[in-house]
Amino acid sequence: MRVTMIGTGYVGLVSGACFADFGHTVTCVDKDAGKIARLQKGEIPIFEPGLDELVKDNVEQGRLFFTTDPSAAIRDADAVFIAVGTPSRRGDGHADLSYVYAAAEEIAGLINGYTVIVNKSTVPVGTGDEVEAIIKKTNPSAEFAVVSNPEFLREGAAIGDFKRPDRVVVGTTDERARDVMRQLYRPLSLNETPIVFTERRTSELIKYAGNGFLAMKITFINEIADLCEAVGANVQEVAKGIGLDNRIGRKFLNAGPGYGGSCFPKDTLALMKTARDNNAPIELIEATVRVNSARKQKMAQKIIDAVGGELRGKTIAILGLTFKPNTDDMRDAPALDIVPALQDEGAKVRAFDPEGMNEAKHMLKDVQFATGPYDCVQNADAVVIITEWDQFRALDLDRIKDALKTPTVIDLRNIYRPDEMRAKGFKYVSVGRA
Repeated sequence: MRVTMIGTGYVGLVSGACFADFGHTVTCVDKDAGKIARLQKGEIPIFEPGLDELVKDNVEQGRLFFTTDPSAAIRDADAVFIAVGTPSRRGDGHADLSYVYAAAEEIAGLINGYTVIVNKSTVPVGTGDEVEAIIKKTNPSAEFAVVSNPEFLREGAAIGDFKRPDRVVVGTTDERARDVMRQLYRPLSLNETPIVFTERRTSELIKYAGNGFLAMKITFINEIADLCEAVGANVQEVAKGIGLDNRIGRKFLNAGPGYGGSCFPKDTLALMKTARDNNAPIELIEATVRVNSARKQKMAQKIIDAVGGELRGKTIAILGLTFKPNTDDMRDAPALDIVPALQDEGAKVRAFDPEGMNEAKHMLKDVQFATGPYDCVQNADAVVIITEWDQFRALDLDRIKDALKTPTVIDLRNIYRPDEMRAKGFKYVSVGRA
Protein backbone atom coordinates (compact mmCIF):
# COMPACT_ATOMS: atom_id res chain seq x y z
CA MET A 1 0.00 0.00 0.00
CA ARG A 2 1.02 3.65 -0.41
CA VAL A 3 1.49 5.42 2.91
CA THR A 4 2.32 9.04 3.65
CA MET A 5 3.63 10.06 7.07
CA ILE A 6 3.24 13.74 7.98
CA GLY A 7 5.99 14.48 10.49
CA THR A 8 9.41 12.87 10.92
CA GLY A 9 9.68 13.11 14.67
CA TYR A 10 10.03 10.05 16.88
CA VAL A 11 6.64 8.50 16.11
CA GLY A 12 6.54 9.44 12.42
CA LEU A 13 10.04 8.24 11.61
CA VAL A 14 9.79 4.95 13.49
CA SER A 15 6.31 4.21 12.15
CA GLY A 16 7.25 5.13 8.59
CA ALA A 17 10.37 2.97 8.62
CA CYS A 18 8.50 0.01 10.09
CA PHE A 19 5.62 0.26 7.61
CA ALA A 20 8.22 0.33 4.83
CA ASP A 21 9.83 -2.75 6.29
CA PHE A 22 6.41 -4.43 6.15
CA GLY A 23 6.60 -3.92 2.37
CA HIS A 24 4.52 -0.77 1.95
CA THR A 25 5.76 2.25 0.00
CA VAL A 26 6.17 5.06 2.50
CA THR A 27 6.88 8.77 2.00
CA CYS A 28 7.76 10.79 5.09
CA VAL A 29 6.99 14.50 4.81
CA ASP A 30 8.36 17.30 6.99
CA LYS A 31 8.54 21.09 6.63
CA ASP A 32 12.01 21.11 8.21
CA ALA A 33 14.21 21.11 5.11
CA GLY A 34 17.35 20.55 7.16
CA LYS A 35 15.93 17.44 8.78
CA ILE A 36 14.78 16.04 5.43
CA ALA A 37 18.20 16.71 3.90
CA ARG A 38 19.85 14.82 6.76
CA LEU A 39 17.45 11.89 6.39
CA GLN A 40 18.05 11.75 2.66
CA LYS A 41 21.77 11.43 3.44
CA GLY A 42 21.08 8.63 5.93
CA GLU A 43 21.56 10.75 9.06
CA ILE A 44 19.05 9.93 11.80
CA PRO A 45 18.10 12.95 13.96
CA ILE A 46 17.16 10.87 17.02
CA PHE A 47 18.81 7.99 18.85
CA GLU A 48 16.79 4.78 18.71
CA PRO A 49 18.54 1.40 18.62
CA GLY A 50 18.34 -0.19 15.16
CA LEU A 51 16.55 2.71 13.48
CA ASP A 52 19.53 3.83 11.38
CA GLU A 53 19.88 0.40 9.75
CA LEU A 54 16.13 0.05 9.27
CA VAL A 55 15.93 3.39 7.48
CA LYS A 56 19.02 2.66 5.39
CA ASP A 57 17.77 -0.76 4.27
CA ASN A 58 14.34 0.47 3.23
CA VAL A 59 15.69 3.52 1.40
CA GLU A 60 18.01 1.23 -0.55
CA GLN A 61 15.10 -1.11 -1.33
CA GLY A 62 13.08 1.80 -2.74
CA ARG A 63 10.30 1.60 -0.17
CA LEU A 64 11.07 4.64 2.01
CA PHE A 65 11.32 8.26 0.82
CA PHE A 66 11.72 11.68 2.44
CA THR A 67 10.47 15.00 1.09
CA THR A 68 9.37 18.51 2.03
CA ASP A 69 6.74 18.52 -0.75
CA PRO A 70 3.52 16.82 0.37
CA SER A 71 1.54 17.21 -2.85
CA ALA A 72 2.38 14.02 -4.75
CA ALA A 73 2.82 11.99 -1.56
CA ILE A 74 -0.68 12.82 -0.31
CA ARG A 75 -2.38 12.70 -3.71
CA ASP A 76 -1.21 9.13 -4.37
CA ALA A 77 -1.64 7.75 -0.84
CA ASP A 78 -4.06 5.11 0.39
CA ALA A 79 -3.47 6.30 3.96
CA VAL A 80 -2.06 9.55 5.29
CA PHE A 81 -0.80 9.50 8.87
CA ILE A 82 -0.65 12.65 10.98
CA ALA A 83 2.35 12.19 13.28
CA VAL A 84 3.17 15.72 14.39
CA GLY A 85 3.90 17.04 17.86
CA THR A 86 1.17 17.83 20.40
CA PRO A 87 3.13 19.50 23.21
CA SER A 88 1.51 20.64 26.43
CA ARG A 89 0.79 24.27 25.71
CA ARG A 90 0.79 25.79 29.18
CA GLY A 91 1.84 22.92 31.39
CA ASP A 92 -1.74 22.42 32.57
CA GLY A 93 -2.78 19.68 30.17
CA HIS A 94 -3.84 21.85 27.23
CA ALA A 95 -2.42 20.02 24.22
CA ASP A 96 -1.24 22.28 21.41
CA LEU A 97 -3.13 20.88 18.43
CA SER A 98 -2.12 23.60 15.97
CA TYR A 99 0.24 21.25 14.11
CA VAL A 100 -2.45 18.58 13.83
CA TYR A 101 -5.03 21.03 12.51
CA ALA A 102 -2.55 22.59 10.07
CA ALA A 103 -1.72 19.13 8.74
CA ALA A 104 -5.42 18.32 8.36
CA GLU A 105 -6.03 21.50 6.35
CA GLU A 106 -3.07 20.78 4.09
CA ILE A 107 -4.12 17.17 3.55
CA ALA A 108 -7.68 18.23 2.69
CA GLY A 109 -6.58 20.21 -0.33
CA LEU A 110 -4.42 17.43 -1.73
CA ILE A 111 -6.25 14.12 -1.32
CA ASN A 112 -7.44 12.48 -4.53
CA GLY A 113 -10.09 9.79 -4.24
CA TYR A 114 -10.96 7.86 -1.11
CA THR A 115 -8.21 8.36 1.49
CA VAL A 116 -7.87 7.20 5.07
CA ILE A 117 -6.48 9.95 7.29
CA VAL A 118 -4.98 8.50 10.45
CA ASN A 119 -4.28 10.37 13.66
CA LYS A 120 -1.08 8.77 14.98
CA SER A 121 -0.27 11.78 17.16
CA THR A 122 -1.39 11.56 20.77
CA VAL A 123 -4.46 13.79 20.89
CA PRO A 124 -7.26 14.58 23.34
CA VAL A 125 -10.64 12.92 22.99
CA GLY A 126 -12.63 14.53 20.21
CA THR A 127 -9.66 15.64 18.10
CA GLY A 128 -10.65 13.25 15.32
CA ASP A 129 -14.01 15.01 15.10
CA GLU A 130 -12.23 18.35 14.68
CA VAL A 131 -9.91 16.96 12.00
CA GLU A 132 -12.92 15.60 10.11
CA ALA A 133 -14.67 18.97 10.33
CA ILE A 134 -11.59 20.81 9.04
CA ILE A 135 -11.28 18.52 6.04
CA LYS A 136 -14.97 18.78 5.19
CA LYS A 137 -14.85 22.57 5.43
CA THR A 138 -11.66 22.85 3.38
CA ASN A 139 -12.69 20.34 0.72
CA PRO A 140 -16.44 19.60 0.81
CA SER A 141 -16.17 17.08 -2.03
CA ALA A 142 -13.38 15.05 -0.43
CA GLU A 143 -13.94 11.33 -0.01
CA PHE A 144 -12.22 10.23 3.20
CA ALA A 145 -12.39 8.75 6.67
CA VAL A 146 -10.58 9.96 9.79
CA VAL A 147 -9.18 7.16 11.94
CA SER A 148 -7.56 7.11 15.38
CA ASN A 149 -4.56 4.77 15.60
CA PRO A 150 -2.63 5.61 18.79
CA GLU A 151 1.01 4.62 19.14
CA PHE A 152 2.35 2.56 22.05
CA LEU A 153 6.08 2.84 21.37
CA ARG A 154 8.61 2.75 24.20
CA GLU A 155 11.68 4.82 23.52
CA GLY A 156 14.65 2.49 23.29
CA ALA A 157 12.48 -0.43 22.17
CA ALA A 158 10.27 1.23 19.55
CA ILE A 159 11.02 -1.01 16.56
CA GLY A 160 10.23 -4.15 18.51
CA ASP A 161 7.08 -2.54 19.90
CA PHE A 162 5.88 -1.63 16.40
CA LYS A 163 6.65 -5.02 14.86
CA ARG A 164 5.60 -7.17 17.83
CA PRO A 165 2.96 -5.13 19.65
CA ASP A 166 0.65 -6.33 22.40
CA ARG A 167 -2.22 -4.94 20.34
CA VAL A 168 -3.12 -2.46 17.62
CA VAL A 169 -5.96 -0.06 18.39
CA VAL A 170 -7.99 1.38 15.50
CA GLY A 171 -10.80 3.85 16.06
CA THR A 172 -13.30 4.06 13.19
CA THR A 173 -16.79 2.91 12.26
CA ASP A 174 -16.10 3.25 8.52
CA GLU A 175 -15.84 -0.24 7.04
CA ARG A 176 -13.67 0.83 4.12
CA ALA A 177 -11.26 2.45 6.54
CA ARG A 178 -11.17 -0.72 8.60
CA ASP A 179 -10.23 -2.70 5.50
CA VAL A 180 -7.38 -0.29 4.74
CA MET A 181 -6.08 -0.53 8.31
CA ARG A 182 -6.29 -4.33 8.20
CA GLN A 183 -4.18 -4.31 5.03
CA LEU A 184 -1.61 -1.96 6.57
CA TYR A 185 -1.16 -4.19 9.60
CA ARG A 186 -1.60 -7.52 7.81
CA PRO A 187 2.07 -8.55 8.41
CA LEU A 188 1.30 -8.68 12.14
CA SER A 189 -1.21 -11.49 11.57
CA LEU A 190 1.69 -13.96 11.58
CA ASN A 191 2.12 -13.12 15.27
CA GLU A 192 -1.65 -13.21 15.83
CA THR A 193 -1.53 -9.63 17.09
CA PRO A 194 -4.98 -8.52 18.29
CA ILE A 195 -6.39 -5.58 16.33
CA VAL A 196 -8.91 -3.81 18.53
CA PHE A 197 -11.49 -1.89 16.52
CA THR A 198 -13.42 0.74 18.44
CA GLU A 199 -15.30 3.98 17.94
CA ARG A 200 -12.89 6.88 17.34
CA ARG A 201 -13.30 8.65 20.69
CA THR A 202 -12.81 5.37 22.54
CA SER A 203 -9.53 4.80 20.71
CA GLU A 204 -8.33 8.29 21.61
CA LEU A 205 -9.09 7.66 25.28
CA ILE A 206 -7.39 4.24 25.31
CA LYS A 207 -4.03 5.93 24.73
CA TYR A 208 -4.42 8.31 27.65
CA ALA A 209 -5.92 5.72 29.96
CA GLY A 210 -3.06 3.30 29.27
CA ASN A 211 -0.32 5.83 29.95
CA GLY A 212 -2.18 7.14 32.98
CA PHE A 213 -2.36 3.66 34.48
CA LEU A 214 1.33 2.96 33.87
CA ALA A 215 2.32 6.31 35.40
CA MET A 216 0.16 5.48 38.39
CA LYS A 217 1.84 2.07 38.72
CA ILE A 218 5.31 3.66 38.75
CA THR A 219 4.21 6.21 41.33
CA PHE A 220 2.66 3.51 43.49
CA ILE A 221 5.86 1.49 43.77
CA ASN A 222 7.82 4.66 44.50
CA GLU A 223 5.55 5.39 47.46
CA ILE A 224 5.88 1.78 48.59
CA ALA A 225 9.67 2.28 48.40
CA ASP A 226 9.42 5.15 50.88
CA LEU A 227 7.44 2.92 53.21
CA CYS A 228 10.02 0.14 52.82
CA GLU A 229 12.77 2.51 53.93
CA ALA A 230 10.70 3.54 56.95
CA VAL A 231 9.91 0.01 58.13
CA GLY A 232 13.07 -1.83 57.07
CA ALA A 233 11.70 -3.75 54.08
CA ASN A 234 13.05 -4.29 50.56
CA VAL A 235 11.04 -2.74 47.72
CA GLN A 236 12.54 -5.03 45.08
CA GLU A 237 11.28 -8.08 46.95
CA VAL A 238 7.91 -6.42 47.50
CA ALA A 239 7.71 -5.68 43.76
CA LYS A 240 8.56 -9.27 42.92
CA GLY A 241 6.03 -10.58 45.41
CA ILE A 242 3.16 -8.54 44.00
CA GLY A 243 4.32 -8.65 40.38
CA LEU A 244 3.98 -12.43 40.24
CA ASP A 245 0.26 -11.89 40.67
CA ASN A 246 -1.03 -12.01 37.09
CA ARG A 247 -3.61 -9.38 37.92
CA ILE A 248 -0.80 -6.92 38.69
CA GLY A 249 2.15 -8.01 36.51
CA ARG A 250 5.87 -7.35 36.92
CA LYS A 251 6.39 -4.44 34.54
CA PHE A 252 6.68 -0.82 35.72
CA LEU A 253 7.35 -1.85 39.31
CA ASN A 254 10.93 -0.60 39.54
CA ALA A 255 11.33 2.04 42.22
CA GLY A 256 13.32 5.09 41.21
CA PRO A 257 13.37 8.88 40.88
CA GLY A 258 10.00 9.21 39.14
CA TYR A 259 8.73 9.00 35.58
CA GLY A 260 9.66 11.42 32.80
CA GLY A 261 9.92 11.43 29.02
CA SER A 262 7.75 12.62 26.18
CA CYS A 263 4.57 10.70 27.06
CA PHE A 264 3.71 10.14 30.72
CA PRO A 265 4.07 13.74 31.98
CA LYS A 266 2.18 15.23 29.03
CA ASP A 267 -0.47 12.52 28.80
CA THR A 268 -1.33 12.45 32.50
CA LEU A 269 -1.86 16.22 32.41
CA ALA A 270 -4.00 15.92 29.29
CA LEU A 271 -6.07 13.16 30.88
CA MET A 272 -6.60 15.35 33.96
CA LYS A 273 -7.65 18.26 31.76
CA THR A 274 -10.09 16.15 29.74
CA ALA A 275 -11.60 14.72 32.91
CA ARG A 276 -12.01 18.13 34.54
CA ASP A 277 -13.51 19.67 31.40
CA ASN A 278 -16.11 16.91 31.38
CA ASN A 279 -16.90 17.11 35.12
CA ALA A 280 -15.45 13.65 35.73
CA PRO A 281 -12.17 14.35 37.57
CA ILE A 282 -9.80 11.40 38.02
CA GLU A 283 -8.38 11.91 41.48
CA LEU A 284 -5.98 8.97 41.22
CA ILE A 285 -4.27 10.56 38.22
CA GLU A 286 -4.20 13.97 39.90
CA ALA A 287 -2.48 12.40 42.91
CA THR A 288 -0.06 10.58 40.60
CA VAL A 289 1.01 13.82 38.94
CA ARG A 290 1.42 15.58 42.29
CA VAL A 291 3.41 12.77 43.89
CA ASN A 292 5.67 12.30 40.87
CA SER A 293 6.52 15.97 40.81
CA ALA A 294 7.46 15.89 44.49
CA ARG A 295 9.40 12.68 43.95
CA LYS A 296 12.22 14.37 42.07
CA GLN A 297 12.78 16.91 44.82
CA LYS A 298 12.72 14.09 47.35
CA MET A 299 15.50 12.34 45.42
CA ALA A 300 17.58 15.53 45.53
CA GLN A 301 17.14 15.62 49.30
CA LYS A 302 18.19 11.96 49.51
CA ILE A 303 21.46 12.91 47.79
CA ILE A 304 21.99 15.90 50.07
CA ASP A 305 21.44 13.76 53.17
CA ALA A 306 23.79 11.06 51.87
CA VAL A 307 26.71 13.49 51.67
CA GLY A 308 26.13 14.88 55.15
CA GLY A 309 23.66 17.66 54.49
CA GLU A 310 26.18 20.18 53.16
CA LEU A 311 27.00 20.46 49.45
CA ARG A 312 28.77 23.81 49.28
CA GLY A 313 32.17 23.31 47.69
CA LYS A 314 31.52 19.65 46.92
CA THR A 315 31.50 17.98 43.50
CA ILE A 316 28.71 15.54 42.71
CA ALA A 317 29.17 13.15 39.78
CA ILE A 318 25.98 12.27 37.90
CA LEU A 319 25.81 9.09 35.80
CA GLY A 320 22.85 9.19 33.42
CA LEU A 321 20.77 12.20 32.42
CA THR A 322 18.08 10.93 30.03
CA PHE A 323 14.74 9.88 31.47
CA LYS A 324 15.50 6.24 30.61
CA PRO A 325 18.32 4.29 28.90
CA ASN A 326 18.63 3.70 25.15
CA THR A 327 17.35 7.14 24.20
CA ASP A 328 18.70 10.68 23.94
CA ASP A 329 15.40 12.12 25.16
CA MET A 330 15.75 14.61 28.01
CA ARG A 331 12.12 15.71 28.16
CA ASP A 332 10.92 15.85 31.78
CA ALA A 333 13.89 13.70 32.84
CA PRO A 334 14.32 13.55 36.64
CA ALA A 335 17.84 14.92 36.17
CA LEU A 336 16.33 18.25 35.08
CA ASP A 337 14.97 18.70 38.61
CA ILE A 338 17.66 16.91 40.59
CA VAL A 339 20.72 18.66 39.14
CA PRO A 340 19.47 22.25 39.70
CA ALA A 341 18.39 21.32 43.24
CA LEU A 342 21.95 20.16 44.01
CA GLN A 343 23.39 23.30 42.43
CA ASP A 344 21.07 25.45 44.55
CA GLU A 345 22.72 23.89 47.61
CA GLY A 346 26.15 24.91 46.34
CA ALA A 347 27.27 21.70 44.62
CA LYS A 348 29.40 21.58 41.51
CA VAL A 349 27.94 19.00 39.14
CA ARG A 350 29.85 16.88 36.66
CA ALA A 351 27.79 14.55 34.46
CA PHE A 352 28.04 11.83 31.86
CA ASP A 353 25.38 10.22 29.69
CA PRO A 354 26.09 7.95 26.70
CA GLU A 355 23.58 9.64 24.39
CA GLY A 356 21.88 12.55 26.14
CA MET A 357 24.60 15.14 26.68
CA ASN A 358 23.99 17.12 23.49
CA GLU A 359 20.39 17.66 24.54
CA ALA A 360 21.32 18.19 28.18
CA LYS A 361 23.71 21.02 27.30
CA HIS A 362 20.72 23.07 26.17
CA MET A 363 18.70 22.28 29.29
CA LEU A 364 21.16 22.29 32.20
CA LYS A 365 23.36 25.23 33.14
CA ASP A 366 26.81 25.25 34.71
CA VAL A 367 27.31 21.49 34.40
CA GLN A 368 30.70 20.05 33.47
CA PHE A 369 30.20 17.20 31.00
CA ALA A 370 32.60 14.27 31.18
CA THR A 371 33.86 11.92 28.48
CA GLY A 372 33.05 8.71 30.36
CA PRO A 373 31.97 7.34 33.73
CA TYR A 374 35.45 7.18 35.24
CA ASP A 375 36.34 10.66 34.07
CA CYS A 376 33.04 11.80 35.59
CA VAL A 377 33.75 10.49 39.10
CA GLN A 378 37.38 11.63 39.32
CA ASN A 379 37.87 13.57 42.59
CA ALA A 380 34.11 13.83 43.15
CA ASP A 381 32.69 13.72 46.66
CA ALA A 382 29.90 11.34 45.66
CA VAL A 383 28.47 9.67 42.57
CA VAL A 384 24.75 9.49 41.77
CA ILE A 385 23.26 6.99 39.30
CA ILE A 386 20.11 8.54 37.81
CA THR A 387 19.68 6.51 34.60
CA GLU A 388 20.31 2.76 34.42
CA TRP A 389 22.35 2.56 31.22
CA ASP A 390 23.87 -0.89 30.68
CA GLN A 391 27.43 0.44 30.94
CA PHE A 392 26.70 1.60 34.50
CA ARG A 393 25.59 -1.88 35.59
CA ALA A 394 29.07 -3.40 35.70
CA LEU A 395 31.40 -0.57 36.66
CA ASP A 396 34.87 -1.32 38.00
CA LEU A 397 33.98 -0.55 41.60
CA ASP A 398 37.59 -0.55 42.78
CA ARG A 399 38.39 2.05 40.15
CA ILE A 400 35.33 4.09 41.16
CA LYS A 401 36.33 3.96 44.81
CA ASP A 402 39.90 5.07 44.07
CA ALA A 403 38.65 7.96 41.94
CA LEU A 404 36.23 9.36 44.52
CA LYS A 405 37.29 11.64 47.36
CA THR A 406 34.89 9.78 49.61
CA PRO A 407 33.43 6.38 48.63
CA THR A 408 29.79 7.46 48.47
CA VAL A 409 27.35 6.05 45.88
CA ILE A 410 23.71 7.11 45.66
CA ASP A 411 21.99 4.61 43.37
CA LEU A 412 18.55 5.88 42.39
CA ARG A 413 17.93 2.83 40.16
CA ASN A 414 18.95 0.04 42.56
CA ILE A 415 21.51 -1.37 40.13
CA TYR A 416 23.86 -2.71 42.78
CA ARG A 417 23.42 -4.90 45.85
CA PRO A 418 23.76 -3.17 49.22
CA ASP A 419 25.72 -5.98 50.87
CA GLU A 420 28.28 -6.10 48.05
CA MET A 421 28.70 -2.32 48.04
CA ARG A 422 29.24 -2.27 51.79
CA ALA A 423 31.76 -5.09 51.50
CA LYS A 424 33.65 -2.94 48.96
CA GLY A 425 33.82 -0.15 51.51
CA PHE A 426 31.22 2.18 49.99
CA LYS A 427 28.67 4.27 51.75
CA TYR A 428 25.80 3.10 49.59
CA VAL A 429 22.34 4.64 49.44
CA SER A 430 19.59 3.20 47.23
CA VAL A 431 15.81 3.46 46.92
CA GLY A 432 13.43 1.46 49.08
CA ARG A 433 16.04 -0.87 50.53
CA ALA A 434 16.75 -0.27 54.21
